[in-house]
Amino acid sequence: MKNIREIIADEFKKIGLEVLPADLDLPKNLANGDFSIFIKDTAVDPLKLPLEKISGAETQSNEQAHEYIQSIEVAGRFLNIRLSPKFFADVLKENLASGAAGVGFGRNQNLAGQKILIEYTDPNPFKELHIGHMMSNTIGESLSRIIEWNGADIVRACYQGDVGPHIAKAIWGIQKLAAERPAEEKTLAEKSAFIGNSYVAGSAAYEDDSESKKEIDVINKAIYEKTDSEINDLYTWGRKVSLDRFEEIYKKLGTKFDYYFFESETAPLGLFIVDELLGKGILEKSDGAIVFKGENYGLHTRVFVNSQGLPTYETKELGLTKMKFDRINPDQSIVITGNEQTDYYKVIVKILEFYDHRAGNRTRHIGHGMLRFAEGKMSSRKGNVVTGESLIADVEKRVAEKIQERDFSAEDKATIAEIVAIAAIKYSILKQAPGRDIIFDFEKSLSFEGDSGPYLQYTHARICSILRKAEEEGIVASVGGVIEDSQNAPNSASFVEEPGELEHLLIRMPDVVERAQKELAPQLIVTYVTQLASAFNSYYANNTILCDDKDISAYRVALASAVKNALASGLYLLGIKAPQRM
Repeated sequence: MKNIREIIADEFKKIGLEVLPADLDLPKNLANGDFSIFIKDTAVDPLKLPLEKISGAETQSNEQAHEYIQSIEVAGRFLNIRLSPKFFADVLKENLASGAAGVGFGRNQNLAGQKILIEYTDPNPFKELHIGHMMSNTIGESLSRIIEWNGADIVRACYQGDVGPHIAKAIWGIQKLAAERPAEEKTLAEKSAFIGNSYVAGSAAYEDDSESKKEIDVINKAIYEKTDSEINDLYTWGRKVSLDRFEEIYKKLGTKFDYYFFESETAPLGLFIVDELLGKGILEKSDGAIVFKGENYGLHTRVFVNSQGLPTYETKELGLTKMKFDRINPDQSIVITGNEQTDYYKVIVKILEFYDHRAGNRTRHIGHGMLRFAEGKMSSRKGNVVTGESLIADVEKRVAEKIQERDFSAEDKATIAEIVAIAAIKYSILKQAPGRDIIFDFEKSLSFEGDSGPYLQYTHARICSILRKAEEEGIVASVGGVIEDSQNAPNSASFVEEPGELEHLLIRMPDVVERAQKELAPQLIVTYVTQLASAFNSYYANNTILCDDKDISAYRVALASAVKNALASGLYLLGIKAPQRM
């Protein structure tokens, strides 16, 4: 079906009013119509527009009136547009068809032909995946799915620091804690936890003991040079354990990356670029290091090669960007990290403007806030890090307690506990704009009463239960013809209820998906599906879906099915699973 915004815009052109599809707003209050237009041109008198030519308000027999526009009301310089029952019925049919085909409701092809690379999560081997990485993963995966639903070809990428001081600290710790190293038959989780503890020990020693610092610096140099066989073996073992463990967590979170980039690969390429920029005078030498004097551009100075001759993160980032555009050549490259790296990326983009206009113009950074607890900002350097898997495990335990009395097998309870826990965490992260900090509230995040991931899942499961009962009773979802008056008696040939809040919300989903992509705003999806779930539960409380009249039941089952499809689509876009039973 043609986009309703385009239909409305085309109709207004017929009466001489230039309206762009983007000029149509969605009123916050449904009582003000389905769309509204503000007439900016003061030379146009809204009251003198021949609105009856495109609206069926004056006469239902008007041959020029569009079948989808029921009425247009003038409110000052606003035109409030109400859509017809025919349009709502057609959207319901389209929704049901998309659900039956398994393609999801709300998709469009606005970005067809574009390739967009999204880099997110970016945990470092030899350190555990903490909740900051989990925030990046949640936001990055949701944005990937939203942009994909707008027609783009998405390339998911993960960039990981497999060289650098943090690894030297971890390997030093592994050597010192060798007696505690788990046997090979132990789980990846146990081995990963040991490596994480080794990093904490090495990090503390590096700051507190000068001799240990010297030893770690020697290890760091040996990692780059690959000159020590024992260190090489520990490096190979620890790197594999870390990466394999990350894959287990990615699977649980619903992410599968297309590309993995590593600092060990980007560093040599970055050094080559640094030499080129040094020769052009863009970078300069300072106290034995190579730096970019950002103050000349309203930024701050960054070191690209330190006084020991080793590349910094900045140099590796240049190599990474070149690899991205040489290998993939995306139309846009989006990088998602914590807010603390925002200024760093401003410098990187400025450097790219000198080196590679293609990459500089197409690279965009999105910063996210912190997920905070009572103890304040976490710090992996000091060791009081909250890992992503420990947070999931803690929430899973609380979910298990909530559902322990439910009539499910132990295996089903474990599955439900996992997907509900992840839903609770992801919803909490995505319900606000990415740049804001989040205070995670365990009780609110696990509520089945509203404004939570589990609430959305529970609503979806409730509708699935209703639809199973409808199937048992032989009631098939059906959207009949259109009634012209809500007082008309329903009949078996054609029955459609007067469009209510649910129908009005359902037609908005394609618009919300499009806007969420344009603004890179997953929180718009969260707000929408939460409103939809609330509206359905209110409808369910006031209407009997499986009633004595089979024709009314057929329509209400169709409406429930459409809501289920929209909820399932919305949950998918948030990276949350939609269970059929809870």
